[in-house]
Amino acid sequence: MYLGIDLGTSGVKLLLLGEDQQVHAVADAPVPQHRPQPTWSEQHPAHWLAAAEAAVAQLRAQAPDAWARVRGVGLSGHMHGAVVLGAQGEVLRPAILWNDGRAAAECAELEQAVPASRQITGNLAMPGFTAPKLLWLRTHEPKVFARIRSVLLPKDWLRLQLTGDAVSDMSDASGTLWLDVARRDWSDTLLAACGLTCAHMPRLAEGSDATGTLRADVAARWGLPPGVVVAAGAGDNAASAVGVGARQVGQGFVSLGTSGVVFRVVDRFAPATERAVHTFAHALPGRWHQMAVMLSAASAFGWLARITGQPEAQLSAAVQGMDLARHAQAPLFLPYLSGERTPHNNAAATGVFMGLRAEHDATDMACAVMEGVGFGLMDGLQAMQAAAGEVEGAASAAPLALVGGGARSDAWAQLLASGLGCTLERPDGAHAAAALGAARLAAMACGGAEALWCQGLPADARFSPEPAQQALLQERHARFKALYPALLPHF
Repeated sequence: MYLGIDLGTSGVKLLLLGEDQQVHAVADAPVPQHRPQPTWSEQHPAHWLAAAEAAVAQLRAQAPDAWARVRGVGLSGHMHGAVVLGAQGEVLRPAILWNDGRAAAECAELEQAVPASRQITGNLAMPGFTAPKLLWLRTHEPKVFARIRSVLLPKDWLRLQLTGDAVSDMSDASGTLWLDVARRDWSDTLLAACGLTCAHMPRLAEGSDATGTLRADVAARWGLPPGVVVAAGAGDNAASAVGVGARQVGQGFVSLGTSGVVFRVVDRFAPATERAVHTFAHALPGRWHQMAVMLSAASAFGWLARITGQPEAQLSAAVQGMDLARHAQAPLFLPYLSGERTPHNNAAATGVFMGLRAEHDATDMACAVMEGVGFGLMDGLQAMQAAAGEVEGAASAAPLALVGGGARSDAWAQLLASGLGCTLERPDGAHAAAALGAARLAAMACGGAEALWCQGLPADARFSPEPAQQALLQERHARFKALYPALLPHF
């Protein structure tokens, strides 16, 4: 039995995977997020551990026999977060998260200090990445910066509590802007530009490597035997790829999580930074992936549900009942509630409803939000397709898996298939793909073969483009794309 732990922005998800590759139980526990100032986003690492402990208690109660047979643990987590630790391993301040936009000026500072940064890291310097956050701390919180002895990513801080080992994997480390992504090793040059050295960094491992075992006291508290292996794991998107079996060139997925992602596996390091496409190491050895990322996806729909007071499922069902004529009259929505990455790389961008009229109601706005997120993903896919000539397989016509909490909505899934112009397959358990991927990496760390443990999942639904809907979305997407440059001076 293998345990996958996925540290998400809104909560921790645990999943038990059997030797039969069947999911035996899943548990969730929430994590609060704090926004102390506009564009800031922070969490207290202690809340991650508390949520993990709460989910463990749930899972033990749900499946006690399966729980007692756990022999490996894998970790997944939201990327780019900065957990800074002092000499005794103490957390010096709340973690600054991936969707924090405070470090825009520091991005320019880093790229000026290291002109080759894009070639080394495969990415533009963006405020959400880890390195600019440390530059911000050096300028704005110098007393904290002076005490820093190590920097960990969120899931790797959780690993430290569970094993005592400071380790990161290649996929998560790719999102720091400190990794030489082609060499899969820390870059002394980029670390020095931030006032750091390799001594501040965890050691690196491939995602399927065993990196240690659960501490004896943790194993006893959790009711597990000694010697439970802990895998290096992966950043959440690479873990989701393992969860849906995306291991070969051209395979990939679309994610409707807190953020939105289009992900494809590639066979070599091929940056496309001029289009704000990410190029990261995969969690599996010898592979990389390209990724387009938008910062607000399912979270935008959750935001609308909160302000309208209607459940997300009710709003989704209402959108599914709309005809094309009503859809054509819906307002347009720019989904940049937390700024944006691909293709704009603008932390200052904001959400906008355009074309609201008195006759519009919550259903029309829900349609606009779903569509706006879809258009953001279309922009990202087009940026990836424009770069496809640089890397074989990046523009494969293979169907994409659809994962994340938003994948539960049939209306949204169909809209995305028509907008993206490709078939989407929603696998069983799509909302838990990252936790499943973490558990699969644990199985590999315990000796399981990649080809056996990284297979595709059976689809519970398949969505293909509908010509009439596709034509409407193409027309509306053209108007959507014109809005951003027109409004840019006002952000």
